[in-house]
Amino acid sequence: MILNGKRILVTGVVTRESIGYAVAEQAQLAGAEIILTSFGRPMRLTERSAKGLPQTPDILELDVNEPSHFEKLTADLEERWGGIDGALHAIAFAPEDALGGKFLTTPAESAAIAFQTSAFSMKSLATALLPLFGGEGSIVGLDFDASVAWPVYDWMGVAKAALEATSRYLARDLGPRGVRVNLVSAGPLGTLAARGIPGFGDLATAWKSQAPLGWDTDDPGPVAGAIVFLLSDLARAVTGEILHVDGGFHAMGTALAPVAEEAVA
Repeated sequence: MILNGKRILVTGVVTRESIGYAVAEQAQLAGAEIILTSFGRPMRLTERSAKGLPQTPDILELDVNEPSHFEKLTADLEERWGGIDGALHAIAFAPEDALGGKFLTTPAESAAIAFQTSAFSMKSLATALLPLFGGEGSIVGLDFDASVAWPVYDWMGVAKAALEATSRYLARDLGPRGVRVNLVSAGPLGTLAARGIPGFGDLATAWKSQAPLGWDTDDPGPVAGAIVFLLSDLARAVTGEILHVDGGFHAMGTALAPVAEEAVA
């Protein structure tokens, strides 16, 4: 019960395959009280998914590209809980013309949308929640390793690089106020959003073959477990960190092709 008594806000829950759903489930089982966010058309899917959790949580409206929603979020959480202990930022989006090998032709407007929704929104969420933390707390964001260029990921990869930088600056500025900020860099998981990325299947296949621990794209449990740890007091001295939960893939070099192996021999 490492989150016993904690009040945790979880974004990004759409279906039961969402990483946010696994986090909400594990957090509740670890003793936390949960509130979800959603907006627009996905709200009905979020409501349906929420009913499958151990306790059905409330859902607040939050479109991260609407500044007024953050003001209302702060007020709603203050009224319901009087404070907060942690939050999961699991929000990312890039327009279709910013993905799938269109890096060189992506218009500036689409790149800006990817940045604002996927990276700047973490700053917006942090500042909205800051008055509620009461001197300590934890914010965790979902990342996908931005230290390299991935096939087809394009401007979402750039947005994730911005997210990584944003988390470090937030760790710097919120640390003196007792709030920790970390990211979990997850391996590819078969969420609704991921399946919409062209070439996701090829990426997932490569992961399964090269991750030394193996990798199950249908199991968000290990990623959720790491997030729960970072939300807990067990991680009270951890901030500005990127924790890789990817079966060890990030630590391996690219597999050599058979011809290259023969040449080395």
